[in-house]
Amino acid sequence: MSPKSSPTIARPKRPSPVLICGKCLSKIDGGKKLKQALKAELKHAAGAHGGKRPKLVTTSCLGICPKRAVVTASVATLECGEYLLIGDRKEAGDVVGVLLKQG
Repeated sequence: MSPKSSPTIARPKRPSPVLICGKCLSKIDGGKKLKQALKAELKHAAGAHGGKRPKLVTTSCLGICPKRAVVTASVATLECGEYLLIGDRKEAGDVVGVLLKQG
């Protein structure tokens, strides 16, 4: 028998990622523009606070499946058991503060 080894822990150099549902993006009008707007707002928020921006990660279905919105989440929202729904790209700026728990 080999001795038990402990798992290796890695600490990223950037903030935790923001998740966005790829299935939702493909189903709504303007999904690509919404993703670009959210990415730009994340970059802007990180620049305003002197840090690196979180990576925007497109996932498979998150299981919420709203009719006219895209599901997003971050470590900050998942700790509370919450997901955020974005209806269009104009809402991206408002959502970033909640995703990053800045306000």
